[in-house]
Amino acid sequence: MLHAARRPNMNSTIRKIFHLDADAFFASVEQACDPKLRGKAIAVGGGKRGVISSASYEARKFGIKSAMPTAKALRLCPHLILIHGGYTKYSTFSRKMFTILYDYTPEIEICSIDEGYADLTSQTKIPAEKITREVQRKIREQLGISVSVGLGTNKLIAQIASKSHKPGGCVIVPSGQEREYLKNLSIGWLPGVGPTLQKAFEPWGITHIHQLAETPPDLLKKIAGNFSSELHLLAQGIDSREVSTQHDDAKSYSEQETFEEDSGDQEFILATLKTMTDRLCRKAREDRKCARTVTVKIRYRDMSQMQRSLSLLEPTDLETDIYPVLPRLLREAWLKKEKIRLTGLKLDNLHNPSEFLELPLPLPGTTIPATHQRKHQLAETIDQIRDKFGNKSILRGHDLLRENKPPPLENEES
Repeated sequence: MLHAARRPNMNSTIRKIFHLDADAFFASVEQACDPKLRGKAIAVGGGKRGVISSASYEARKFGIKSAMPTAKALRLCPHLILIHGGYTKYSTFSRKMFTILYDYTPEIEICSIDEGYADLTSQTKIPAEKITREVQRKIREQLGISVSVGLGTNKLIAQIASKSHKPGGCVIVPSGQEREYLKNLSIGWLPGVGPTLQKAFEPWGITHIHQLAETPPDLLKKIAGNFSSELHLLAQGIDSREVSTQHDDAKSYSEQETFEEDSGDQEFILATLKTMTDRLCRKAREDRKCARTVTVKIRYRDMSQMQRSLSLLEPTDLETDIYPVLPRLLREAWLKKEKIRLTGLKLDNLHNPSEFLELPLPLPGTTIPATHQRKHQLAETIDQIRDKFGNKSILRGHDLLRENKPPPLENEES
């Protein structure tokens, strides 16, 4: 059952929720892979006894749609081109599609292979409206497929906005206009309102969302039962559901950064990884955790990526223990002689400090000029100073390198 929910705190930050919905995804991927199929009526599905999984918009003009028996589809459109398709291909396109979105935010909820949400509320460098248009454009230009996108103050508005103007729609609903945007839409647009519930509302003359929003609560409960209170909020454009972020590993610390232009500067990339190490180790110390496995990830221009991992002799929460292994991991991951667009770092295989004995063993490529305890005290002192005076109150050499040697800005080709 939908849990839409609670009436939001009106004093809270205005949310900016993005929704992406690929247009005829499987068919679009086939057309992107084979230019000869573009502009033609094609369908992805099984044999003549199967059903249609996806139909191009050229095929939909003949009445062909998903879940339709293939035999019926061929009767409606004898020249329909049938393609068996392959899930691996679609999965690859899906990954690349969401990778473009991940370049802007990690706050992403992937609902299916061709649909997902993103919370852009905290993205202050680039306006959410611009991100919405850029993501749509980049997917079209880089992957050759069409997606519809929507932006609103909650998941309900964003989803309806993306689905209401397919294919290739881009609808942005400003804050405060949610109810106005919904009012003339059929109640069937609301989640949880299927044909049965729609039919139950018909005798009362309730066919559009504005009528549902104006229906007295007692009557609404009589028709919709326990779903009535949630439904009434949705009809007013109120939806407090959160974007449920998907993590690679809930028992890890990870971070990634997309460069403003593809970079081949190893010194700068290592400085970026070290800065990530500082932040992740600080989080680990706050949580009283130590990590044993370090993973470096890179991504190339073509969206292909590579990663390499190394397990330390002992778990640690000290960045100075991790710095020495970063050049090796970067070198082993960076196999192509090409610039990279993104790098990431993950610390996992977590332990509590009490789970291991502090042994005076050097970590790979390191020496131990001071005891672990003394280095830990120094790290915690630095944490306290940064907590009180800000992150830039104490800077390391790699922080200065990143500040004084940023990658040159350049318009990205898409």
